[in-house]
Amino acid sequence: MIDVIVVGGGPTGLMLAAELRLQGVRALVLEKEAEPTGQVRSLGLHVRSVEVMDQRGLLERFLALGKQYPVGGSFAGITKPRPDRLDTAHPYILGIPQNITERLLAEHAVELGAEIRRGTELIGLSQDDHGVTAELADGTQLRSRYLVGCDGGRSTVRKLLGVGFPGEPARVEWLLGEVEVTAPPEELAAVVDEVRKTHKGFGAGPSGDGVYRVVVPAEGVAEDRSTPPTLEEFRQQLRVFAGTDFGVHSPRWLSRFGDATRLAERYRVGRALLAGDAAHVHPPLGGQGLNLGVQDAFNLGWKLAAEVNGWAPEGLLDSYHTERHPVAADVLNNTRVQSELMSTEPGPQAVRRLVSELMDFDDVNRYLTEKVTAIGVRYDLGEGHELLGRRLRDVALKKRGRLYALMHGGRGLLLDQTGELSVAGWADRVDHVVDVIEELDVPAALLRPDGHVAWIGEDQQDLRAHLSTWFGDWDSPR
Repeated sequence: MIDVIVVGGGPTGLMLAAELRLQGVRALVLEKEAEPTGQVRSLGLHVRSVEVMDQRGLLERFLALGKQYPVGGSFAGITKPRPDRLDTAHPYILGIPQNITERLLAEHAVELGAEIRRGTELIGLSQDDHGVTAELADGTQLRSRYLVGCDGGRSTVRKLLGVGFPGEPARVEWLLGEVEVTAPPEELAAVVDEVRKTHKGFGAGPSGDGVYRVVVPAEGVAEDRSTPPTLEEFRQQLRVFAGTDFGVHSPRWLSRFGDATRLAERYRVGRALLAGDAAHVHPPLGGQGLNLGVQDAFNLGWKLAAEVNGWAPEGLLDSYHTERHPVAADVLNNTRVQSELMSTEPGPQAVRRLVSELMDFDDVNRYLTEKVTAIGVRYDLGEGHELLGRRLRDVALKKRGRLYALMHGGRGLLLDQTGELSVAGWADRVDHVVDVIEELDVPAALLRPDGHVAWIGEDQQDLRAHLSTWFGDWDSPR
């Protein structure tokens, strides 16, 4: 029996498979597409996702193939200077195409021992008290202890589970593609700048090798957005909005996307779970979609592995929904807001001017930046220190170097500045680091494998209680 079947080989599924393998869990990724897609929907990683890659020792690979841009000061196309005092050691957006992100994550997952089967489509599933039976399009069946649907907004897994997906259908649609152009670069840039003064959903820019990435509002909402637009449809909409089609030709790919906003009613049904776009879809404003999915996987991976390995305390796996569902709801909310602010109607434009004025206040600018980049996320772990429930940024230790360099193995971590605490009984799941951290004004902090602070204090008995809460009883199966 396979431990976990991951349906969907995009960034969410690949990140999840890698996280499971870090804990010794056998993970099989099923991807219905025979080859990696050439489409590039996402263009980069936000701060929290950059931190995630750093926490797992992957950041150098990403930095080598990406480009750093200053973070912050942008909301619904309103641009301001970067806010002061961002709570991160990585104050930048990493520009990197989605296909490169997928390749790097696939390499990472395979290096750790995950299996990826391409050209394999799930068409049915059933579950009992002991596992999940997955039915494939070729007539074969697979058996696993758990199954996670990371198979996108049209998720087969979600539909087979009968999970409600309430929200709003798409009201607006855009055409997106990579094409060659005959227009001179200076002319194209000048036209784009002019059009974007009134239509923020329009854009065109070079993506390398003489190819341009172009996005333009569609004429209406297609009944089936999985059917790509024709080149002539693309040209027609460019002429409508820009007065020219820039001589677009030789498309690498063309696609369409909308502003549908939906959130799964629940992320878990027995032994089956949902993550990424299978659990939530929203307008692409702020570039949050891929990042939200990767962070779902980062939250779920160690919890599901604990369940498979037999030491998960009661309620740990259910905390995945409890923690991540509100985060997705907040992303849906801020993308709805951004959609309204980008409307050309007088009312939204008046609100847009007011928001622009408010963003001149550094606290407002920083708040919106932390929201979009996800470094403002705080899980509700009860009352306590202001760091409780938040992820801890990368900090310098006096003897041991950087914090994130100590987290590559995906284990819990006790940062102990007292030298008097112990993780005896949990040493196979939690590392104990005794060191001085000048940036951290607390006696000790217990970090979960995802880097979020689970406890702060200096009392050993209190620490033991929290170790049990997050890492099981000391005599749980190893």
